[in-house]
Amino acid sequence: MTMDASNSRVQTLGQTEIDWEKLDKTKFYVVGAGLFTGVTVALYPVSVVKTRLQVATKDTAERNAFSVIRGILRTDGIPGLYRGFGTVITGAIPARILFLTALETTKAAAFKIVEPFKLSEPAQAAIANGIAGMTASMCAQAVFVPIDVVSQKLMVQGYSGHAKYSGGLDVARKVIQSDGIRGLYRGFGLSVMTYSPSSAVWWASYGSSQRVIWRFLGHGTGIDDAVPSQSKIVLVQATGGLIAGATASCITTPLDTIKTRLQVMGHDRRPSATQVVKKLISEDGWKGLYRGLGPRFFSMSAWGTSMILAYEYLKRLCAKDE
Repeated sequence: MTMDASNSRVQTLGQTEIDWEKLDKTKFYVVGAGLFTGVTVALYPVSVVKTRLQVATKDTAERNAFSVIRGILRTDGIPGLYRGFGTVITGAIPARILFLTALETTKAAAFKIVEPFKLSEPAQAAIANGIAGMTASMCAQAVFVPIDVVSQKLMVQGYSGHAKYSGGLDVARKVIQSDGIRGLYRGFGLSVMTYSPSSAVWWASYGSSQRVIWRFLGHGTGIDDAVPSQSKIVLVQATGGLIAGATASCITTPLDTIKTRLQVMGHDRRPSATQVVKKLISEDGWKGLYRGLGPRFFSMSAWGTSMILAYEYLKRLCAKDE
């Protein structure tokens, strides 16, 4: 590849991305908090359904997503689909700010590190985005895990033998009384093992798939080096988000199922991860590890596409005038 072709490719694809240094950070955080709150409101019920499927016992009648939804609506109505939402949204804003800051700063640094290796652009994007996604997830878990523990207990309260609570503070108080602060970090190791690789796979898939799609469309190859239209950029980003969500959900669902079960178990029942795995396999065989795959697949694909479109729109909205 000639130097002119390489520069053309970078210039063309550069029109579709906005670097961290080009963003108005204050506007980015303020507008981003509102934008991601809206996305969370839309997709939160899927998390409730997924969590209930993952903790259901062998004797539970609700064995698929639709029966879970019917059961929730029958007993609690629409509010039942938003159990634990207040807790999640309270913690999600600082966690999301921490995640996005770590993601963008690490990604910029990672691109500089891999650049001298002269790898293909999809490979560079996969490595840099993967490192950034994993690092950002590890940082954010310090906030996300306690929120996860509290919200998931609220999601399944009164369901399949689980305790009932009066709210998020009641959950936190009882967990701390029983296990101390470490109780709020139950499943932290598995959360890191689940979400960090998941985030790495998601962002690596997103970064590399975009480059592959642009190349397929002729951009950066000399065939079509015109600046892409906004509609084409959005379509490519949405497709990349869909591919990333589908890939990450298929790879990481078993760990997510084990983590969720560990986090919602009552104080008097403290199984190890190995015991949880054995119980799932004894009840459903190996497919037991993929409980909730349908909702998780949908959630990660829908969330991934919605999130990345909101995120890329946010970056365009908050770009500094040059």
